[in-house]
Amino acid sequence: MVTRAAAVALLMAVWWITEAIPIPATALLPVALFPLLGIMKGKAVAPIYFNHIIFLFIGGFIMALAMQKWNLHRRIALRIILLIGISPKRILLGFMVATWFLSMWISNTATTMMMVPMAMAIILKLKDTFGEKVVSRFSIGLMLGIAYAASIGGTATLIGTPPNLSFSRIFKIYFPGAPEITFAGWFVFGLPFAVVFLIIAWGVLTRLFVSRKDSFAADMTVFKEEYNRLGKIRYEEGVVLSLFVLLATLWLLRGDINIGLFTIPGWTTIMPVPGFIDDGTIAITIAMLLFIIPSRCKKGERLMDWKTASKLHWGIVILFGGGFALASGFKESGLSVWLGEQMTGLDRFPPVFLIASVSAMLTFLTELTSNTATSEMILPILGSLSTAIRVNPLLLMIPATLSASCAFMLPVATPPNAIIFGTGEVRMQDMMKVGIILNLIGIVLVTLFIYMLGTTVFEIDLGRFPDWAVTKP
Repeated sequence: MVTRAAAVALLMAVWWITEAIPIPATALLPVALFPLLGIMKGKAVAPIYFNHIIFLFIGGFIMALAMQKWNLHRRIALRIILLIGISPKRILLGFMVATWFLSMWISNTATTMMMVPMAMAIILKLKDTFGEKVVSRFSIGLMLGIAYAASIGGTATLIGTPPNLSFSRIFKIYFPGAPEITFAGWFVFGLPFAVVFLIIAWGVLTRLFVSRKDSFAADMTVFKEEYNRLGKIRYEEGVVLSLFVLLATLWLLRGDINIGLFTIPGWTTIMPVPGFIDDGTIAITIAMLLFIIPSRCKKGERLMDWKTASKLHWGIVILFGGGFALASGFKESGLSVWLGEQMTGLDRFPPVFLIASVSAMLTFLTELTSNTATSEMILPILGSLSTAIRVNPLLLMIPATLSASCAFMLPVATPPNAIIFGTGEVRMQDMMKVGIILNLIGIVLVTLFIYMLGTTVFEIDLGRFPDWAVTKP
């Protein structure tokens, strides 16, 4: 059975990497092959494709679609840009901060698609005023800044990028007795990482593409006109914004928050059975309100309709499920144990070397492959490796998850990279030159943060193998 499970895993890996068939279609292979090859029952495989993590993604994405439907995301982005300023450095910072913030909550692809037209309008205005030669370097930096900020912002929250959700579920499949990876727990770790990385990325881009001699500034009227076209905030925008804030608050305050000598109890403690509520429950509850609350400007409509909701990325949902099913197949077949036994020799290397190696491997591997598919192939193997060499699984799995979102070198690495490359403002050599720098910085940052902050947030004791990881995977 181990050999058969390995064959399925290898087939999925090859098809995911080569995209021989659509990536979501490859994710359906466990439904067909696991029962046929005697790895898992069909009735056991099917439910894996739909679980609380999937509902967390669906609820969060419906909220994002509501923001896009009522142009709330555009209002937020323009307001941030107007607040930060109009010098070259501030324009770059404004676009990066706006993109970074929005990509925590809505699709990185959608965020980039929204920001690029605004950036192109500014670039064209600057070229008309100051000449193409003066502005060309800055335009490259601005475009790269948008793409990189979208990827970095996604690391801050569990719903920000698909690899984060994949990690949460695969970790639970492998280590059911481990503490839950909550939205709040990830946010406490991911937000500081994303803030520091954003500042560093802005500094690198500023140094490379904004000369001290650049004194041009965009005409603020361009942004003001765009913002004024939105008019006063409408009832629908206000309600969606309120629900968005409520959703984030409920996620962050669901569990107890330990602050030194005292603990702030989570709001679920007042519920009849607190343990029944998870982040997916909250996401769907708020999403349902969007379908219930009526619109005032469009008679007979609600804040969200199914035509809009159907734009949800169902391919990503299936891809999640395929990764979760593959992880379960690793566990049920004994393949995870076998892989762990083959890698026991790695226990002679210090954890810091393993963390940096895992980060480097995922960073450069995802330059050529889907970061979600790559995460779902690698995370089960890292879970097996960690138990084999008796290293806390979180020390390897979290760095791998973060690094899957830190590929900045090639257009194929991430949708944001592809979008900005498609504008024609960025050359391959520009992206590769900056990307290799940020890739290396990302590897260092991931390694530092898992040691400096991750050990505290996720209660990782470097000198002890956790009891919850002792159970046979």
